[in-house]
Amino acid sequence: MRLILFGPPGAGKGTQAKVLQQKLGIVQLATGDMLRAEVAAGSELGSEADAIMKAGQLVPDALVVGIIAMRIDKDDCRNGFILDGFPRTVAQAEALDLMLREKDMTLDHVISMEVEDDAMIERICGRFTCTRCGAGYHERFQRPEVEGVCDFCGNTEFARRPDDNAETVRTRLKAYHAETKPILEYYKKRGLVRSVDGMAAIENVTKQLENLIAEGGQVD
Repeated sequence: MRLILFGPPGAGKGTQAKVLQQKLGIVQLATGDMLRAEVAAGSELGSEADAIMKAGQLVPDALVVGIIAMRIDKDDCRNGFILDGFPRTVAQAEALDLMLREKDMTLDHVISMEVEDDAMIERICGRFTCTRCGAGYHERFQRPEVEGVCDFCGNTEFARRPDDNAETVRTRLKAYHAETKPILEYYKKRGLVRSVDGMAAIENVTKQLENLIAEGGQVD
């Protein structure tokens, strides 16, 4: 099973990818993690990417695709993978397709987690975490049982990410939609795009994904 999972910041894409990884025995592949792993390993591609990043430049598509190609050849990807964070452009999607064809592989699904921007802004802007143990909370949806006290470690200090504000989140969502729309159109022409309601409860989103993958169809 080979999937691409799309979803804006805060949609729970990473959470769902980890659930699918455990349930289906397929590997979540985040491009950032793969790049860092290759740099740490000192591979030829990793060294090339490291030099480019240190120069403040973007890693070329061909290099990223090369690193993905190496990664999916490993034994733990034998049952499939979930691509997270790639492709971000139509050119990257085309390069990915070419690489997969060379390996006699095809994508099974391109899944879009559909969200409502205003609701996402509320979801993201209300987040805060315990500064000691990192437990996550929300002003509206998940407050500590005792106000001002972490449920897990008893700490009384909490923090928010500086970019979790309405203006920044709205800008990030706008950029996501602008980036993603052409890619989804590209895959729609091949009949690969499926969608799930990303605003549903976590367990419900997981169930939608499982049904979609099992049936190979559209989830409305």
